[in-house]
Amino acid sequence: MKKTMLTLCLFWCSAFLFAQDYFPENDGVKANNNNYTAFTNVKIFITPTEVINTGTLLIQNGKVVSVGSSVSIPPNTVMIDLDGKSIYPSFIDVYSKFGVAQPKRKPGGGRSPQYDAEREGFYWNDHIMPENDAIAHFTYDDKSAKELREAGFGVVNSHIHDGIARGTGVLIALNGEGTDANRILDDRSAHYFSLDRSVLKKQSYPTSLMGTLALLRQMYSDADWYAKGNATTKDRSLEALNANKGMVQIFEAKDKGHALRADKIGDANGIQFTILGGGNEFERIAEIKATNAKYIIPIDFPEAYDVSDPYQAGYVSLQDMRFWNQAPSNPKVLAENGIAFSLTPYDLKSISKFKENLMKSISYGLSKTKALEALTTVPAEILGKVGEIGTLKAGAYANFLITSGDIFEKSTTLYENWVQGTQNIINNKDIKDIRGEYTLALQGQTFDVSITGAVEKPKVAVKQDTVKLTSKLVYADKWLQLSFATDAGEKTYRMTGAVTKDADTLSGRLLLPDGSESFFAAVKKSAFAEKDKKDTVADAPVVMPVTFPNVGYGYVSKPKQENVLFKNATVWTSEDAGIIENTDVLVKNGKIAKIGKDLNAGGAKVIDATGKHLTAGIIDEHSHIAALAVNEAGHNSTAEVKMEDVVDPEHMGIYRSLAGGVTSLQLLHGSANPIGGRSAILKLKWGEEAAGLIYDNSPKFIKFALGENVKQSNWESYSRFPQTRMGVEQVFMNYFQRAKEYDTKKKNGDPFRYDEEMEVLAEIINGERFISCHSYVQSEINMMMKVAEKFGFKVNTFTHILEGYKVADKMAAHGAGAGTFSDWWSYKFEVNDAIPYNAAIMQKQGVTVAINSDDREMIRRLNQEAAKTVKYGGMSELEAWKMVTINPAKLLHLDNRTGSIKVGKDADLVLWSDHPLSIYTKAEKTMIEGVTYFDLEMDKKQRGAIKKERNQLVKMMLNEKAGGKKTQAPKQSIKRELTCDSL
Repeated sequence: MKKTMLTLCLFWCSAFLFAQDYFPENDGVKANNNNYTAFTNVKIFITPTEVINTGTLLIQNGKVVSVGSSVSIPPNTVMIDLDGKSIYPSFIDVYSKFGVAQPKRKPGGGRSPQYDAEREGFYWNDHIMPENDAIAHFTYDDKSAKELREAGFGVVNSHIHDGIARGTGVLIALNGEGTDANRILDDRSAHYFSLDRSVLKKQSYPTSLMGTLALLRQMYSDADWYAKGNATTKDRSLEALNANKGMVQIFEAKDKGHALRADKIGDANGIQFTILGGGNEFERIAEIKATNAKYIIPIDFPEAYDVSDPYQAGYVSLQDMRFWNQAPSNPKVLAENGIAFSLTPYDLKSISKFKENLMKSISYGLSKTKALEALTTVPAEILGKVGEIGTLKAGAYANFLITSGDIFEKSTTLYENWVQGTQNIINNKDIKDIRGEYTLALQGQTFDVSITGAVEKPKVAVKQDTVKLTSKLVYADKWLQLSFATDAGEKTYRMTGAVTKDADTLSGRLLLPDGSESFFAAVKKSAFAEKDKKDTVADAPVVMPVTFPNVGYGYVSKPKQENVLFKNATVWTSEDAGIIENTDVLVKNGKIAKIGKDLNAGGAKVIDATGKHLTAGIIDEHSHIAALAVNEAGHNSTAEVKMEDVVDPEHMGIYRSLAGGVTSLQLLHGSANPIGGRSAILKLKWGEEAAGLIYDNSPKFIKFALGENVKQSNWESYSRFPQTRMGVEQVFMNYFQRAKEYDTKKKNGDPFRYDEEMEVLAEIINGERFISCHSYVQSEINMMMKVAEKFGFKVNTFTHILEGYKVADKMAAHGAGAGTFSDWWSYKFEVNDAIPYNAAIMQKQGVTVAINSDDREMIRRLNQEAAKTVKYGGMSELEAWKMVTINPAKLLHLDNRTGSIKVGKDADLVLWSDHPLSIYTKAEKTMIEGVTYFDLEMDKKQRGAIKKERNQLVKMMLNEKAGGKKTQAPKQSIKRELTCDSL
């Protein structure tokens, strides 16, 4: 009765509390309730680091009034004794969808793209929607709120999860008794961004990650231009973007690499994003820390793979196996590195998994204090609500949890979740604990009854002597129902009884196997005792070491630069010195220091190269490996996009290319557009993050394209200009004319809107950026040179150029180089006239010619591709070798740094087991700037280590399944290999 009266009292308190004082009252008398509620004799976590072991929490009108070990209690106070229990601040989820209607992808589609925006008065791109406000789409969801409260959450921050610029969020207290007038804590809580297009909008651009990043850069430039009053029209999107600039800015990255990309966008615009991570931040923790960002971390850990079938297990990559093992350590690693982060149930299929995964993180080393901070004080800091939520200090909202003990222990029960001073009962805290050991005598037989498990949901085991009987126990609302069967299930005993607070004996009505009724009494022998934690603590999980990159052939530690002396090698200089036998090469501080005979090592590591060949590293002028995207096909000109934005440092093509002696390459945009994106010039430094692969002071290049691809011959789409080769020429003429006018305005000091695309094209006109042009047909090659000459620049390189032999004299006169295949032809219509003598003919006409790959497999055998020019065209071996070393270096304007063995150049070297043009030779060591990134002997050891690690992880997964844990079916993660025409 007392409990009922207390509950009614609290209900009326909350009812009066959430009535708005200036609203009329028509269903009763109007009154205000200003009673206090005091929770006494309780352990209180005011903050994760400020704890009172026995104290009092005093609340009134949904706020904390006072908290401490000695609190003055006002006369009009409802007292609640919580002896033996604990109070924690309720959790906060910074990244939720709660209550906000989420857009769904429209059915249908097709290959006919939509190039223009469908809205008027907004930004030119439909995926930019900062004007959206989540509050306009919010409806309180009682069912979801209940599930969240049961998981410990009291406040959630929700938004529309759609688009690149997504608009503002709404901060909501999960108070089912209130109204939106009081449960909405902030209707403009944060401003949201992502790398994902809208599912509702059909506008084509951007089609790629690099397009998205370019769009974000242009968006911020346009917002600044608009804010200065330069626009002649109204743009509601840019107005909203500028209005939201002072808010918390949250960026959905969902990956360690994307986090770095988002942070770079923020740094360029003076914005410190809070970043939604992907759970793999531990793989690049130093770079993640350097962002200085706060992170929102999902704990959606992958399940173990069912590897019981060894053939199916072979489908699972070591990288995926390793991530399953390492992912739960992510929060611990973040905490150890001093990175502020909150935890979120984002992307969990069921909120009920949240505590399980949280406990798993703790078992992997996350401290309980850091876990509580990640759910309370850090989310409050992220949202700028310190002192209002996430704490139980005076003045904060009365959002708190009442538990049976340590909230991060599996056996702890969450009793209540109070939100804004409103009680929400999760489990009855006044329930009697019936756990223990009992003796039950029935019809002359004695049974041992053991009740264990959780207080609110106990489990039972019934034994007769040593025989365990089939039994069932239901305990709810102070009543229990117990049943068990004897004689192999032939006889069933069923019992029902009321549980009284003061009695330890369980008694009540008994229904015997023959249907007659009787009485039962189970006498308690001993109380339930938790097992000694010292005896039950599981061994700390074995976590595989992180490698660089964190894939099978990654290094446990990054390789270091060494001083090395190669002794007695056959040296292919790719210089005038030609091929020098029995020669030493000294590498010091990443440079080629000396070349000669009988050199003094001077403390350098000595490598006996007798009978072996030392060359400069191979350079591939045209490659698409190590890219997360290759084409931005949303426009016919995409000069604003950068391949540097989408470098994939974990691509196995890097390691395989090193094994083939490749040290540098040009990562080119694809050939979807006449004017493509800017190149990334890379050194294949396996183990570095993306920025570490890009050349310092990199030459500026851009991809152009001619022919079938750009006029969309095979796209089944006819809505984009150009559709003919004549139209391709007009695209160039139009864009260069516009760029020329743009540049003139800029140089004259006239007001202009910064346009990244025009900036890049102006660089070409001014000779600051070089074109690599995808080309096949002689007529278009001539056309491209004439367009360039009209605007006063040169085409740097024609790549593919399979009809180059027809116009080699004109190319030489123009000053263009060539990057071509050795013997590819007839793989599409416009290649029918290709011949394998192409490279030799162009070279003899004075054109600088490189043999390139444009292929993930061919790049590993470019030494053999170069050798083919000896057969087709009678090239000397040295001139053939130059086509994959110094010639591509010249085309890429890197010949002063690499491409040959010359004193002062970068030590980008390959030691071959045999003649470098032989099909039998192997790259024994591949060095970049004095660092050995591939070693044949180390590769053999790595293969053994990979096999051993796979076996270890398979055993772990088998144990996981044997322990009753849920598993997932084996699956093969296939990274899409990109080519020129990949979309």
